[in-house]
Amino acid sequence: MRAAPLLIIVAVAALGAGGFFYWQQSRAGQLPAGLATANGRMEVERVDIATKYAGKLAEITVREGDAVPRGGVVANLDTTTLKAELAASQAALRRAETGVTQAEAMVAIRQAEYKLSGVELRRVQELLKTSATPASEVDRRKSQHEVNYANIQAAEATVADAKAAVEQARAQVAQIDSTIADMVLAAPVAGRIEYKLAHPGEVLAAGGRVATLLDLSDVYMTVFLPTSQAGRVAHGSEARIVLDAAPSYVIPARVSFVAAEAQFTPKTVETSDEREKLMYRVKLSVDPQLLETYRDYVRAGLTGQGYVLTELGAKWPADLAVKLPPKPAR
Repeated sequence: MRAAPLLIIVAVAALGAGGFFYWQQSRAGQLPAGLATANGRMEVERVDIATKYAGKLAEITVREGDAVPRGGVVANLDTTTLKAELAASQAALRRAETGVTQAEAMVAIRQAEYKLSGVELRRVQELLKTSATPASEVDRRKSQHEVNYANIQAAEATVADAKAAVEQARAQVAQIDSTIADMVLAAPVAGRIEYKLAHPGEVLAAGGRVATLLDLSDVYMTVFLPTSQAGRVAHGSEARIVLDAAPSYVIPARVSFVAAEAQFTPKTVETSDEREKLMYRVKLSVDPQLLETYRDYVRAGLTGQGYVLTELGAKWPADLAVKLPPKPAR
């Protein structure tokens, strides 16, 4: 006795599904000239959030399904070792800066010595004119003056080396600072976390994926059209999307891509002519501002029907006029 009601339910469900399929096919068959349609699936561009450097995952700050703003922190890698290296590099920088100060002080000393030896040299040269001092003393003073000049050059070279050491130390500090900053994994675009791919405590290689982010500003339906239709679709032209999950709404879109080469029709795509195996991939993109308004309802994988214009001046029929659900309250 229980089997009879169950059979009735199954039969009603089958009739409902068949009715919807018939309605969809009849709608496609009733399209006016200048329009084409194909079934497709909504796709959302995925962005991998991955490490730049190898490291131990310290924490993940989001959960699957969380909305994340652009620049929002998704995860942090352990920076204990890097912070120790940073402290050592900062100490080395301070020592290098002290070295510059000391080297510049030595230049001042050498310049004073050179100036004094110049005065003494001129004095003995005057005394030599009156034979008050031997020529050997003049030679000695002259030699000392030249040595003092060489000492200035050596001190100035030491200053240059010290300044180079400071620049090297600063570069080392900046590099470690940059690496520490890269240990914070942030969302490159606003979106929704689809999957977490790692857990705290795991050691990840460079490029290791931590999470997958859905870019809710880049949502489109991919449809496949035969040559006779794809060749007449203009890039940037208007399109419409009707989802199986919400057949009473008509979503506006635009043709954002038409493949340059045909490909074999994917098995998941139904075609009106099974003999036509080569089709052209066409992307129907939804406006990012519209996506922002309905971002909580954006889903990847929803099936539906895509419609495109294939003739200049073609008009949309009344049942394909844009119709959107009420705007959600924020």
